Amino acid sequence: MDAIINLLNDKNFHLQKFLQLNEHELLNFSDGNFDNLEVFYQSRETILDLIRCIDRLIETASVAHAEPGKISAQHKQQMIRAMAVKNDTVTQILAQDLQILAVIEQEKSDIIKELRTVQTGKKVVGAYKSGDAPNKLDEEA
Repeated sequence: MDAIINLLNDKNFHLQKFLQLNEHELLNFSDGNFDNLEVFYQSRETILDLIRCIDRLIETASVAHAEPGKISAQHKQQMIRAMAVKNDTVTQILAQDLQILAVIEQEKSDIIKELRTVQTGKKVVGAYKSGDAPNKLDEEA
């Protein structure tokens, strides 16, 4: 049972790392700094892979200790605490993910608006350049 509790605590440790990673990048994204976006997503995926691995280990260990009636009250309390920490952390991560998505969507909208402005500007400049300049040269000749 101690092995399962240790695995639950390891999972919580990695979830906290995930939370901290989100916090740090959310600050960068809020400042308009998206330079580490690819590294950010790779880091998140690495942490999620570790968590999936820990989940498999927990499942394997729980099958080995499949007698719930023989779990001590102390172990139950430790497991309940670890799962409560996990639930709180996951809730915070979900809230952060919504904030991250909102910041990314806003930046994407700003970029699209800027591209439209540039396209409109190019059309205006193109129309200005394609005026009757060749005709004036012919008249002068």
